[in-house]
Amino acid sequence: MTLWGLVLREIGHRRVNFALSVASAAIAVGSLLASLGMLRQHDLQTEIIVSAKQAEMEKRLAELQDDFRKLTLQMGFNVLILPKDQNLGDLYADDFAVKTMPEEYAERLAKSRVVTINHVVPSLQQKVKWPEKERTILLMGVRGVIYLQSAKQKPLIEPVKSGSMVVGHELAQSLGLKPGEHTELMGRSFLVDRINPERGNKDDITVWIDLAEAQQMLGKPGRINGILALDCTCDTLDRLALIRAEISKILPDTQVIEFVSQALARAEARGRAETEAREALAAEVAGRLQLRRQREASAALLVPLVALGSGLWIAMLTLANVHERRAEIGILRAVGLRSGQVLSVFLARAALAGVAGAALGFAVSRFGPAPLNDARTLAAILIGAPLLAAVSSWLPALAAAKQDPAEALRHHEA
Repeated sequence: MTLWGLVLREIGHRRVNFALSVASAAIAVGSLLASLGMLRQHDLQTEIIVSAKQAEMEKRLAELQDDFRKLTLQMGFNVLILPKDQNLGDLYADDFAVKTMPEEYAERLAKSRVVTINHVVPSLQQKVKWPEKERTILLMGVRGVIYLQSAKQKPLIEPVKSGSMVVGHELAQSLGLKPGEHTELMGRSFLVDRINPERGNKDDITVWIDLAEAQQMLGKPGRINGILALDCTCDTLDRLALIRAEISKILPDTQVIEFVSQALARAEARGRAETEAREALAAEVAGRLQLRRQREASAALLVPLVALGSGLWIAMLTLANVHERRAEIGILRAVGLRSGQVLSVFLARAALAGVAGAALGFAVSRFGPAPLNDARTLAAILIGAPLLAAVSSWLPALAAAKQDPAEALRHHEA
């Protein structure tokens, strides 16, 4: 009879013993696959959670960006481009620039690839007498925002319609102006479109009108004396130097000043919000990583213990089988079966139990929440489980192979 014939007969005569060996191997394989599946499920959940957090963070940053846009609207623009020959002392004393430059400069900026500023608004501002009201005011002509980076952004300031005016808070209060009524300014009729909220600066005594109308009224067609802009909040220690260097290449006969308080407040608020959002995401990732390490540690302790227990159980089952089969082993030895063949029978039986247990454990693991489809893992299991069973059966099988057939038969007869 062949070796495999003996193995199959051995399995057939000791079905319960073989089934228990298969179950033991299946438990070992199942615990390993369950642990790997648990880690895989954790990784999948982590990916979903982190992706959701990432999307939430990006959404939040987009909302914050819009909040900063509104905040900047309240604070005003933080960069002012002036004619190069404008004396800054006179500018601060008079509250407006005496020198002018072509309105075309704003269009030239818009057509350039400048990246350090955005939201460009050409303006013409001058301190004038409002003869009809007997008040000195700051008259500012503005036009719509010219975007340098995106044409889809919401405007920081709404353009003033021709024939309309926007009035500063103090002027409106002191002159009793109301939205929707008409008033005269320098011989022209204007509709009061809206009243700006109190800002606590020169804006409270400013009247905004359409740029083209202001140029006509002030006798400066096609001229402006300032370009308001918003910096990009670049991550650099000297933003102003970077802005000046870039704009000087496009408009060499201009100068740039920055309203530091607005710029710093905006940059710090934006930076703080981004930092908090990214720290929250990093904390989530770190927490998930720590949890995975804890689960890895538990699996690293549990799987070897289960494998050891399964190995001991297989060894005990093999030992019990050897003890029950002493007489049969003696007869086989007496008729010429060598000890190596006896050893091979028991080891092959154990290896088959390991293969069957691996297949059973793998089949059961397919019903888990995160079944493994890794070919390497399957190959390792199909090799490892039979090896574990064979190693566990080695000593009992070796004892069976080495026993004296005459001694075994004598004990059986006794």
